Amino acid sequence: MARIRMGMVGGGEGAFIGAVHRMAAVLDGDIELVCGAFSSDTERARRSGAAVYLPKSRVYDDYSAMMAAEAALPVAQRMQFVAIVTPNDLHYPVAEAALRGGFHVLCDKPATFNLQEALQLRDILTETGLLYGLTHTYTGYPLVKEARARIAAGELGRVRKIVVEYPQGWLADREEDKDNKQAAWRLNPTRAGVSSCMGDIGVHAANLAEYVSGLKISEICSDLTAFVPDRTLDDDGAVLLRFENGARGVLHASQISVGEENALSIRVYGEKGGLEWKQQDPNTLWLKWPDRPTEMLRTAGSYLGDLAAANARTPMGHPEGYLEAFANLYSAFAGQIRAREARRDPDARSADCPGIEQAIRGMTFIELAVAASASDIKWHTFEQY
Repeated sequence: MARIRMGMVGGGEGAFIGAVHRMAAVLDGDIELVCGAFSSDTERARRSGAAVYLPKSRVYDDYSAMMAAEAALPVAQRMQFVAIVTPNDLHYPVAEAALRGGFHVLCDKPATFNLQEALQLRDILTETGLLYGLTHTYTGYPLVKEARARIAAGELGRVRKIVVEYPQGWLADREEDKDNKQAAWRLNPTRAGVSSCMGDIGVHAANLAEYVSGLKISEICSDLTAFVPDRTLDDDGAVLLRFENGARGVLHASQISVGEENALSIRVYGEKGGLEWKQQDPNTLWLKWPDRPTEMLRTAGSYLGDLAAANARTPMGHPEGYLEAFANLYSAFAGQIRAREARRDPDARSADCPGIEQAIRGMTFIELAVAASASDIKWHTFEQY
């Protein structure tokens, strides 16, 4: 079989996440990068294309030119999907252009600049019938999938409490004044949207809580803050959660927690037991019981379920981490494309990739967290669009 052909918009010279996407996409040898519009700066875009060994003819000055030129190529040569790794304000226009051009879309989170764009994106997907994926990276870890499976199987009993946190410390000072490109756009409301902290990492925590528990958030109570002077957008926040089954939750996200790296973690407690997983120790899942010792599960263990096993690549004791989790999402999305072209349903591994529903729920969470924090009303309904 030929490899799935990918184009990329954004992620050029000086960007962080573009290189991560490219490494993840090619890790399993199933996808190849064939074209890109890497920057709005023509020279930077061309240097970026040369750096990843693309021919000049497949490096474009802007995404509109890329969509038109690729659509004009023979079917066997043109890209099949677009990876979008731009700042948030470009996610929707690039996705729309790709879908209108006949290309599937895999987008970095959050899906769009605002909720309305996410809803419009769903309409376009319905109209075109094309595929859409969202890189909520942490759902790609094997033991996150195992945690979800254990809860779905009823091993913890009815879920009562979910505690999820994502503290970072990289914005504790005014990095936006230090020629830090990543800080500058994430704290700019015209590029990032209504939130920095919740839009960048809080949405990951909310998604992880729903994915692992299998439950949907039904209400929230929010308190967001900009601790660093003169910031327009939040850099810290706490959100109380209520879930559809009556469970309660606490979500903490922070970009000013000095000394923290990417300390995403989740704890879920049910009537019969609990579990805990930490992103900085991703190859360990703890199961906790009231009447027997705590169990430690490890990535690639023979005792894991089918989905966790299918998303692990190396023998036990050989750590798998962030790039592999990212690669699992790319592999799943490629599997969806292959299934579509073969006119069959995707297998369980390929189907397990965040899509437009998670995109809409993520944008709903971000906007509601901001609105609820500014309101005197305690609890706010999480609308189900």
